[in-house]
Amino acid sequence: MKTQVITMKLPIRISLKQCLHLSFAIFSLLALLVVHPVVLADELKVPVGQQSAQNKHIERPASGMTKSQVEQHYGKPQRMGEAVGEPPISSWEYNEYTVYFENDRVIHTVLK
Repeated sequence: MKTQVITMKLPIRISLKQCLHLSFAIFSLLALLVVHPVVLADELKVPVGQQSAQNKHIERPASGMTKSQVEQHYGKPQRMGEAVGEPPISSWEYNEYTVYFENDRVIHTVLK
């Protein structure tokens, strides 16, 4: 007894647009699987009590002072940073510290 195999060809029609979408989807998936960005960073931890211990005696602007008071008492800064965000936070850099302002008032001074 002979076995007969019958094959049928079914036409599959796909437009160029569908082909491009499918190709893009496959490529994107492969790119996500193959190309995985690796981020490396070093972390330096310095206990707060050891930060700029030798500079603690330096007189620096106090919280609440205005920009004009800071400039009158401590002089013109080496660099004035642009205000960023809302409320606007700006910074003035001096030789041994950086002064941070919210609007026109000192909010923090950080030793370098």
